[in-house]
Amino acid sequence: MSSPSRPGQSQPALSHVGPDGRARMVDVGDKAVTRRCATARGRFETTQEVLALVRADGLPKADVLATARIAGIQGAKRTSELIPLCHPIALTSVSVDFTLNDDWIEITATAKTTGKTGVEMEALTAVAIAGLTLHDMTKAVDPQSVLGEIQLIEKTGGRTRPEVVPGTAAVLVASTRAAAGTRDDTTGPVIAAWLAERGYSASVTVAADADVASALDPIIAAGPAVVITTGGTGMSPTDRTPEATAALLDRELPGISEAIRARGLAHTPKAALSRGVAGTVGGTVIVNLPGSTGGVKDGLAVLDELLAHLVAQVAGGGDHE
Repeated sequence: MSSPSRPGQSQPALSHVGPDGRARMVDVGDKAVTRRCATARGRFETTQEVLALVRADGLPKADVLATARIAGIQGAKRTSELIPLCHPIALTSVSVDFTLNDDWIEITATAKTTGKTGVEMEALTAVAIAGLTLHDMTKAVDPQSVLGEIQLIEKTGGRTRPEVVPGTAAVLVASTRAAAGTRDDTTGPVIAAWLAERGYSASVTVAADADVASALDPIIAAGPAVVITTGGTGMSPTDRTPEATAALLDRELPGISEAIRARGLAHTPKAALSRGVAGTVGGTVIVNLPGSTGGVKDGLAVLDELLAHLVAQVAGGGDHE
């Protein structure tokens, strides 16, 4: 929903209208490929009788919520066919959820992709189609139901970047066994303590290797100045930390990754197998470290000489010498 322009504030241009005033599809060819997510919400108002029937699965058209959920997911997948100027998108995930209240149902849909354009319309379409399906499934009992308040409530990825909170940091430990509680996390506390010694308030998150990408999203959304990951940088089939990180980066810092590998090679040839990357996501610096204690020690030694200057430069300060 757009807001009215304020005095002295320029009116934003409509992206789907060209200089000649004609409709156009926006060219996204030069945009970065990033992981993108959008969540939308809507409200389906009906009677208490309908809500009771939905809860009891007592309506003649079978399972109402399951059908509406599938319809919403299908609607998200076909958004570009319904909304003429939307780009076809390879969706990686769509979820549709319902919350039942006294006389209304809240519909929430989340769409995700890794690509060059956002998924706001897919999330909004999922809510709309799910809501229309709810009406179709319940109209025999309440033909006056109302679907409304459909709105985007959150989007991440692309140009949308959170405001960075100075002095904050996050540590993400990629370890399937540590996440399952079958082994102790020995690297996360070391990194957090190192950051604390340098004035950062750091949180530690432990995630299974398969969940690194989904764990990174809320960490980045919180706006820390620094994110350091450990683990998942090797060649095991489950090692996906570099891929999850690269999908978020606006700018890469290959020199940092090379310096970390070079320092590790002085101790073990296995350091050459690390695929860790580094870069910035908006104003957040993110660096991948190996999962071994020795690899973490080497990585922190490299960052010890760079981090303060790097963070200052990313924030717009620091010298260029």
